[in-house]
Amino acid sequence: MRAIIAAAGTGGHINPGIAIANKIKEKETNSEIIFIGTGRGLEKDLVPRAGYDLKTIDAYGIERKITIQNLKNLYATYKSINKAKEILKEFKPDVLIGTGGYICVPTVLAAKKLGIPVVLHESNAFPGIAVKLFKKKADKILVGFKDAKERLDNRENVVVTGNPIKIKKINFSKDEKNKIIKEAGLNNNKPIVLVFGGSQGAKSINQSLIEIIVNKKNKDYQIMWAAGPEQYKEIKDKLEEINIDINNIENVKIVPYIYNMEEIMNIADLVVCRSGAMTITEISVVGKPAIFIPFPYATENHQEYNARVLEGVGAAKIILNKDLNSEILGNTINEIVNDKSIIETMSKNANKVAMQNVEENIYNEIKKVINNRNK
Repeated sequence: MRAIIAAAGTGGHINPGIAIANKIKEKETNSEIIFIGTGRGLEKDLVPRAGYDLKTIDAYGIERKITIQNLKNLYATYKSINKAKEILKEFKPDVLIGTGGYICVPTVLAAKKLGIPVVLHESNAFPGIAVKLFKKKADKILVGFKDAKERLDNRENVVVTGNPIKIKKINFSKDEKNKIIKEAGLNNNKPIVLVFGGSQGAKSINQSLIEIIVNKKNKDYQIMWAAGPEQYKEIKDKLEEINIDINNIENVKIVPYIYNMEEIMNIADLVVCRSGAMTITEISVVGKPAIFIPFPYATENHQEYNARVLEGVGAAKIILNKDLNSEILGNTINEIVNDKSIIETMSKNANKVAMQNVEENIYNEIKKVINNRNK
């Protein structure tokens, strides 16, 4: 198979593209795959690191207001259609695969002009602008959640496949779990609450946690907290001002970033985090109770829609960012971690949302599109 994957901006767009590329290579080892991005987002690091070539075009997200810069971005994105056509003509792909976001606009338009099949993947529960814009032009739209399909009025070409993710469920032995807990700087006699706010952290979550720690409200549980590389120093300085050593806090381990997230999520009892599509999917696959604080500025409020998926099956609690404070967060954590039956029930409910054989499902749908075009 010869495939071009359009993925740019955040890990939520790029990582699914890489997972799809890896599955294609696994199924067809002689496949040739390249990516199209902008070179400004995480794709410039993640795509080459995954072993794929990245071609760049000058595309931008468009804000819903008239400004000089927005008009310039719109013009640059329009011009990038021709650059995308050049890349497509040279590579001659069997299919263009888009994983959502602004990069899909010029690449899909270019592909349609050249008669190249288009498959789009939407990871969020609320479909983004690109998917809604091309819902009739795409040969197939693959979605991570059934809620997304229900929000598209043209459903004949929409298939619920699930979201491809890196983190999987692991049933560690008691010794293996204890080893991970010890290496994380925690102990095995209290529940573990995993807290993170995405790769860069989340200030509102971090502030509430600082207050919980300062007031020693976490006596009954431990906190494994990824604060974000930039915010870690700010938190360290804030704690030092009140004579608290960030490396020596009872029942708390604070780190800039968790590199072994798969291990930590599997040994945690509760997760507190934002609600990006990949995070929601990972939590459902691993089967963990969650408290979601959706990022309030996400496009079309899609993080809240994502969080509602797990809340709807009884697997999560939601605290809106505007309502977040240490008291509400602390009380919600205590309600869950102090009751093993609640943890067990919420964990089982989370698993109900998890899709099986996701990458295989996506690969099969892509093959169908290519085969139908070649008939």
